[in-house]
Amino acid sequence: MADPDHTVSEHNTTTTTTTSGGAGMGVIVGALVVVVAVLAYFVLGGDAPSEGANDVNITIEGAGDAVEGAAEAVEDAATPSE
Repeated sequence: MADPDHTVSEHNTTTTTTTSGGAGMGVIVGALVVVVAVLAYFVLGGDAPSEGANDVNITIEGAGDAVEGAAEAVEDAATPSE
């Protein structure tokens, strides 16, 4: 009787893939989210200014003597002499 030829070949292949940049991308996306949230808070949120909030009233006490005659002095300075 003849002996059949049984040849067995085994092949093992190992593939290793290393990826990087995932953590850096997460930091960038997180920073962008924080910037957008802060801008949205200042643009859309916060207290609305009350009406007349831009009005400024200044009172100077004790300047009465210095102010008296100031209008005439300015008027005389602006009038050309002949």
